[in-house]
Parts: sequence; structure tokens; C-alpha cells
Amino acid sequence: MKILVTGAAGFIGMHLAERLKRDGADVTGVDDFDPYYDVSLKRARAARLAAAGVACKELDLADAAGTLALFREGRYTHVAHLAAQPGVRYSLVNPGAYLRNNVEAFGAVLEGCRHGGVSHLVYASSSSVYGANHTLPFSEDQRTDHPVSLYAATKRANELMAHSYSGLYGLPATGLRFFTVYGPWGRPDMSPILFTRAILAGEPIAVFNHGRMRRDFTYVDDIAEGVTRVMRRPPSADPESGALHAIYNIGNHQSVELETFIGELERLLGRPAIKRYLPLQPGDVPETFASIERLSAAIGFAPATPLAVGLEKFVDWYRDYYDVGRTSRA
Repeated sequence: MKILVTGAAGFIGMHLAERLKRDGADVTGVDDFDPYYDVSLKRARAARLAAAGVACKELDLADAAGTLALFREGRYTHVAHLAAQPGVRYSLVNPGAYLRNNVEAFGAVLEGCRHGGVSHLVYASSSSVYGANHTLPFSEDQRTDHPVSLYAATKRANELMAHSYSGLYGLPATGLRFFTVYGPWGRPDMSPILFTRAILAGEPIAVFNHGRMRRDFTYVDDIAEGVTRVMRRPPSADPESGALHAIYNIGNHQSVELETFIGELERLLGRPAIKRYLPLQPGDVPETFASIERLSAAIGFAPATPLAVGLEKFVDWYRDYYDVGRTSRA
């Protein structure tokens, strides 16, 4: 397998590229090192990959000509497309970044796969596509035509675009709807780092929907394992459309209260959180919960890392990377 991982200097991308390399695959990464968050963290991830033997090229995938050249030169057999503009709330203030990085760039990747003869494209979707759906757990059979953020809309657009390319050009493609991924090397705009930094500094943390939030927290190594297994199993033809396309949820199959998540961080950090309760933010949803029966049946794997175990690994990484001293745990 000769695999291209897009967004390789990103949080999930780095873990996946490492996992594939350990399996003996020929792995190349690509990233545009966008300054949406701390670029030095992305550079550190890329350096870690380089030490493992994975080169990370710098390229803006929305550059259609450059992306097509990347595919023609690389002759990749498989692609894991994880590059995207992340963040639900940021999509409210900079929608153009999502149209460019999530729609135009994905179109360029699809064209690269089409002309490059890629055997299987696995791409990141999101639990956010379920939007205003109130039936839990979220199932792949549920409707996804009520997105509550532009981020969610672009991810749903990716699914439709991939389905179309699969049907028109015979490109095998699988979309994975990620559920609240956390772990070492995480993004600094996500709650684990935001909460940890604030708790250690004695500053308040923002707790939205007045604490009535639940998330299906999924440890990043489980995501990497799931993507790796899916990559080896290209989809068969859809019985209705004939397209070589499939969609799976990938989550821990547990809906955990945000207060429980915060309490676990308090225990690991040995300090209490100062909580500032706020209303539900536009574009956000009060609860996520993944049905993973379809994924488990397809690849024989289900994420199962307990929150306490995953958060301990995250906190250990945080203290090491940001050089924060340890305190005794409560």
C-alpha cells in the first residue's frame, strides 16, 4: 500500500500516519500548515513523523493544479483525507475558510484520486452532520439534511461529492463520521487543552448549555485503528445507487456528561475547575452518541478506550509537551 495522508501535521493525521507506518505501509503526508492554530504544534507533529520516516509535504490542497501534480507524481494506491478547516464556532465568523478548505480542496482531492487511479479513498466526515437530529444514538440511516453549522454542511457536502464520484467514476470511497476525538497532540482550540490550560492557571472555563452537554468522546488511537482497518476494506456497490461508497460512524458508543469529563480532568490535574456556565452556542448541539454496529460488522473493531484511560494519556502528554510540573492527584 502506498498511502497519502492529507492533514498529516494535524491531530488525527499524525496519529494515523504513525499507525500506518508501523504497519509497514509506504506513507507520505501533506499539510498546508494553516495558522488557524499554533503552527509550531503542527511543525512539531511533522518533525515527529519525519523521525518515524514519514515525509510531510507542504501544499494547499485547494490549489487544484498542485494537488493533481501531487497525485500524478505519487502514484498512491490509497488516500486518507483528513485535511479540513475544523471548528464549528469558527465557521460562524469565517465561512470562506470552510468553503475553500472543505469543499474546493476536497474536490481537488477527488480529482486527484480519479485521475491517479486510487484504489480506495477514506475521508473524514463528522458527527456534526446529524445536526438537529434528536434520535439517539445517531445512526447512519438517519436523515442528515438539517445541519446547524456551515462546518456540518461542508462535511455533508463531502459525503455527497464522494458518493457522486464513486458512482460516476468507479472510485471506491468511505466516509467516517468522527465523534469528539481527543488525546495526545490534540488541537489547542478543543476543550481538553482549553480546560487543562485554564484549570492549571486557575482561570475559569466556559461550560456551555449550562453544563447540560453530553459527548461521545473517542480516543485518537481508536480512530487511527478504525481508519486503518477501513482502508483495507473498500466498499462494495451500494444496493440502491450502485456507487462504491459507504459511510460509518466511528465513536466510543458512550454519551458522557461534560461535567463528568471536567471532573476527570480535575482528578488528573489535582485542581478544581472554576466553571463559567453559558448558554448553548449557535451551531452547537447538546448531545452526540454514535451507533457503531455498522462499523463493527464491517471491520470487526469498535472503539473502547475508557475516558479515564484516554484522558490520563492526554494529561501526561500535555505536561510533557508544555513543560508543566506534576501535582498529586486527588
